[in-house]
Amino acid sequence: MDFLEPDAFFDLASFEHRDLFADCKYVWDAMGKIAGYLERRLGANMDGVKCFKRPLPETVVLWRGKTLRGGFEIIGGDVTKGRFRVRIEGEETTEAAVLWEGSVLWDDSIFIGPGAVVEPGALVKGPTIIGPNTEVRQGAYVRGNCIVGAGCIVGHTTEMKTSVMLDGAKAGHFAYIGDSVIGREANLGAGTKLANLKIRDQNIRVMAHGTRILTNLRKFGAIFGDHVETGCNSVTNPGTVLGKSCQVFPLTSVRAGYYEPNSVIRG
Repeated sequence: MDFLEPDAFFDLASFEHRDLFADCKYVWDAMGKIAGYLERRLGANMDGVKCFKRPLPETVVLWRGKTLRGGFEIIGGDVTKGRFRVRIEGEETTEAAVLWEGSVLWDDSIFIGPGAVVEPGALVKGPTIIGPNTEVRQGAYVRGNCIVGAGCIVGHTTEMKTSVMLDGAKAGHFAYIGDSVIGREANLGAGTKLANLKIRDQNIRVMAHGTRILTNLRKFGAIFGDHVETGCNSVTNPGTVLGKSCQVFPLTSVRAGYYEPNSVIRG
C-alpha cells in the first residue's frame, strides 16, 4: 500500500532524521523505532549544564561546544525564523542555544540544537533531540523519546511523548502529542489533542480503503502529513492518519482511520 508509506506523507529529503523512516512498510512503523534511533543518534550536549531535575538557577547558553553562564547578552528575535540573536565576546550570533533560567532538564540524555530556545517553566526529559531554531515555550512538557526537527514550536502547556515533529511543525498552545508523527509545516490549533490510547485493552487498527490494518501498537495517536492543519479544540481518536494538507475544523472529534490528502474534516 504505497499510499501508507512515509513518502506519501512527508517530504523527507532534507529532514535530518529521515533514516528513522527507512524500511517502514507503514508510516506508523517509525514510532516503534524512535527509542532505538535515539540510542544510536542522540549526541547529547548537556555535559556542561550540570543541573538536572530542578530549575536552572541562571540562564545558560550553548555555543560552539561550550556551556556559558556569563559573558553574553541576549538580544532576542524570532526563534523559528533563525533570528534569535545572542552577543558573545562582542560577536552577534544566531547559532547559540539558550536555556532560560527556570527551565528544567530532567537528565543529560538531551540534545539542544543551535539557535533553539527553552523558556522558563518548560521541562524536557531525555532521550530527546530538540532541533535548531526550535522554541520550547513556557510550561511545555517534553516527556522523552521525542525528536523535534528544525524551526518547530512545542508550545505553552503542550505535552509531547514518544513522538516526532518534522521541520516547521507547530503546536503553539495547550496541545497533547502522544505516540504521533507531525509532518512538515503542520499546525495544531490551540487545544488540539491527539488521543493515543483506546479505552479497551487492544492494539489499534487503521481502516484504509476498506481494509482494517493491525498496527501492533497499543499506543498510537495520529499521523499528520505535511501541511496538515487542525482547528482549535479538535481531538483525533487513536489511530488517525491524515494525508498531506488535510484540514480539521475546530471542535471536531476525528474518527480513527486513513484520510486522503486534502480532506476537509468537519464535526
